[in-house]
Amino acid sequence: MINTNIMENFNFRTGFGYDVHRLTKGRKLILGGVEIESELGLDGHSDADVLLHSLCDALLGAAGFKDIGNQFPNTDDKYKDISSLILLTESYKLLKNDGWKVGNTDSVIILEEPKVYRHSDQMKKNISEIIETENISIKATTSEGIGFVGKKEGCAAYSTVLIYK
Repeated sequence: MINTNIMENFNFRTGFGYDVHRLTKGRKLILGGVEIESELGLDGHSDADVLLHSLCDALLGAAGFKDIGNQFPNTDDKYKDISSLILLTESYKLLKNDGWKVGNTDSVIILEEPKVYRHSDQMKKNISEIIETENISIKATTSEGIGFVGKKEGCAAYSTVLIYK
């Protein structure tokens, strides 16, 4: 028999996150905590990992916390060049301390080049070790030469999450 009262037993929330950074010379390309060989990297105050930034915002938003910019302001030197794995860890601590667990995440990276999909297993591993779930989906696509991503000027990422307690 199916438990039709499952929604009464849990508090579910969803969150959505988006991030974008400009590509520039002289910076590392880091996505999902993985350094990817590239002539161009992402410009930002931290390591500019758009995937982890979008995931932080999705998690924080789902739990009702202020966004990543409020939690880790780019005006604070202690976040200069910080690994976004640390930002994800700190974001998740806020949720966990409030009793939330992560059901699943779903993310997409939009970047013309280099191709990043072959790094997705390591990205998933990095994320799962922090947010305590293996229900992580990471997809990669291009923008088919259209817009700032298509012109190889930047990289974007979108993430959704389901949390519960």
